[in-house]
Amino acid sequence: MQRQMLKSKIHRAVVTEAKLDYIGSLTLGHTLAEAADILDSEFVHITNINTGIHWVTYVIVDSDQGDTVCLNGTAARNFHPGDPVIIMAYGYYTPEEITHLRPRIVLVDNHNRINQVITKEPPRFTASN
Repeated sequence: MQRQMLKSKIHRAVVTEAKLDYIGSLTLGHTLAEAADILDSEFVHITNINTGIHWVTYVIVDSDQGDTVCLNGTAARNFHPGDPVIIMAYGYYTPEEITHLRPRIVLVDNHNRINQVITKEPPRFTASN
């Protein structure tokens, strides 16, 4: 059996733009995407720290800007420039893969510049669980 587990997250990024009249997605700067190991078209969850709103969408990697966090389409009604957010990507892993899983946590400043990348310890259970 595979389990869905956290693969990576960007903690406390700041929304830089919100475009209502755009095909829905999250535009994410290439520097942030690379640091968090998030690919173009990858499925992500995003939570607005100010409001508690939780959104599920896919990523469009912005190859021109490294610090972009732009909510597109209807998500723009719930996420506004300046809002702090958490962006999370998940993967499906076998019990054996879970024992080696080290989720990547990207910590950023108020301008979405990377302060630190933390690699978490593997989950504390065995593959037989």
